[in-house]
Amino acid sequence: MAEQACHMIGRLEKTVIDCPDPRRLADFYCQVLGMQVAEDQEDWVVIGSAPGRREVAFQRVSTWRPPRWPDPEHPQQLHLDIRVTDPDEAERQLVAAGATRTPGARETGFRVFADPVGHPFCTVFGPLGG
Repeated sequence: MAEQACHMIGRLEKTVIDCPDPRRLADFYCQVLGMQVAEDQEDWVVIGSAPGRREVAFQRVSTWRPPRWPDPEHPQQLHLDIRVTDPDEAERQLVAAGATRTPGARETGFRVFADPVGHPFCTVFGPLGG
């Protein structure tokens, strides 16, 4: 199998985990991973290993169905955030690579896509949060 050169469109900023209570789950992972809170809003908490690091985020979802590995009726619930410098160019390249744009109702500083088999991910851009 021939290796293909990989052109970078963006860099992984963080993994985002859906949950019913972002602060509570962030506190748990801060203890487990030795991280600290980098951003704390009612429905969104980000933690990292050092000040300014944004490595894992927790977002509140309105209807929570906990995953039951490996039951496909209760799938895992997370997505990747990929930081880009030029959101329009990144979108062009992502769509050309096989992603599908799936705009959300409210997108400020991010755009939602699906990978070729349907997993959601976001490009993020603009100023970094807390």
